[in-house]
Amino acid sequence: MCSKLIMVTCAILAVVAAEHNHGYNHGYSGNSGYNNYGGAHIPILRYENVNNGDGTYRYSYETGNGISAHESGSPRAPGPEGPAVTAEGGFSYRAPDGQQISLSYTADENGFHPTGSHIPTPPPIPEAILRSLQYNRQNPSSDNGYNHGGRQHNNYHY
Repeated sequence: MCSKLIMVTCAILAVVAAEHNHGYNHGYSGNSGYNNYGGAHIPILRYENVNNGDGTYRYSYETGNGISAHESGSPRAPGPEGPAVTAEGGFSYRAPDGQQISLSYTADENGFHPTGSHIPTPPPIPEAILRSLQYNRQNPSSDNGYNHGGRQHNNYHY
């Protein structure tokens, strides 16, 4: 009796699992234009990926919905763990609001340096702050710019 119950339970689970996986094809949808996740099938129009084995590389791609990216790099600058790879590249896409986003960048031993018209820029420095900075440059303090308020304790200034 117990073995029959187990067999029936296994058969029911197999049917339920088969129904759940019906039509599942790992995200590829053939010619329908949509995948099983509800999104449109976007073709890859161009793809290149080259690794030369000596640390130099380049890649680029472009998709059917206007996304594109490219990058190239090579070991150039010395770093603490050997030559640091310097990379140059960029990408572009259309934002949901319709704005074309394009970003170019370099990355080297000094960090990541993006440029693009959509990247916010800091506001201008107020005139009073600029005057103060200029005054400080022209009148450096004798104690490296740190004022301890004149307090002293055990012959230490703080």
